[in-house]
Amino acid sequence: MKEINDIIKAYRKAKAAGKKTALATVVKVEGSSYRQPGARMLITEDGELTGAISGGCLEGDALKKALLAIHQEQNKLITYDTSNDEDSDFGVQLGCNGIVHILFEYINYDQGHPVDLLIKAAEERRDSVLTCIFSLERGTPQIGTVLFYSQYAAFPESHHFDHLIQDVEKVLENRLSAVKSIVHDNIPFEALIEYLPPAVSLVIAGAGNDVKPLVEIASVMGWEMTVAEGRVSHATEKRFPLAKTVKVVSAEDFLNEIVVDEHTFVVLMTHNYRYDLTVLKNMLNRNNRYIGILGPKSKLNRMLSDLTEESVEVSEEQMQRIYGPVGLDIGAETSEEIALSIVAEIKAVLENKQGNSLRYKKNKIHQAINGDAQ
Repeated sequence: MKEINDIIKAYRKAKAAGKKTALATVVKVEGSSYRQPGARMLITEDGELTGAISGGCLEGDALKKALLAIHQEQNKLITYDTSNDEDSDFGVQLGCNGIVHILFEYINYDQGHPVDLLIKAAEERRDSVLTCIFSLERGTPQIGTVLFYSQYAAFPESHHFDHLIQDVEKVLENRLSAVKSIVHDNIPFEALIEYLPPAVSLVIAGAGNDVKPLVEIASVMGWEMTVAEGRVSHATEKRFPLAKTVKVVSAEDFLNEIVVDEHTFVVLMTHNYRYDLTVLKNMLNRNNRYIGILGPKSKLNRMLSDLTEESVEVSEEQMQRIYGPVGLDIGAETSEEIALSIVAEIKAVLENKQGNSLRYKKNKIHQAINGDAQ
């Protein structure tokens, strides 16, 4: 979602300046590639790039193709075959031994266009799906990004793509993107049906100096952050300009006006034991997946004991959501290193991973996004 938000900002800036733009999207990958289907990059007519479709090796040639799409005002699909570097038609050496198909979509400000659908996705605080229709056959028109869909909305509201809804709903249910063969207007196409989770919401109880690097690193990840605690001198926008919300609040009222869902991650680090304990108690019956507690294991054990004395029983399911001490075990000592370990742990929990080194992974790094929706 960070890449999408960056593209939206760049698009609005380019539109205000009257610059023509094109959107490049990785729509299909065969073999290995640095970026997977759904990776995007916005290109302006004066060569400004936002986002990425590779590790940097395709962007130069992609700029030329995007400028051609802008000049001709039409969509184009380009295939980069790097399975044999010596025979590369494009003079790029990816070292990934794969075939990457990229769709370039001209952005017509006067008509509906793909960035409109990206904006819809960014505005939704729930799971959603984007659908992009393309063809690998020469001479076939490239339809492009055509449909945004969530449980509560579809855009555009026309019924021209109703035949895709069943597959879109499967992707939404399974939360797994797919590339599917389809027939549209009696012509065979392929469709990238992309699952998009909402942005991570990081809620931090605490506004001390050790919160600053956590906010900074989380900002790089594109997460939405709320920083709150009881000290007027600490919880200020001046101290945390990257946070979406900064507020002074009592522990009892901490969760007021905060949306808590399965994409909400909470970290308790006020260094005020009673404050953290109260927030923990109020968090137990919420439906998020992660409550991180800064401090040693003895602090968590004391909290659990005090909750028991207050007749608050912590279930096994609730214990599975509590991470104390917070963070991955990477030998962190400084506040910056601890912040890095917390962000890494949240990312691992988000993806249902253990946070192990990739050197021990026997399968491919990225899950393939190919084949029909399951």
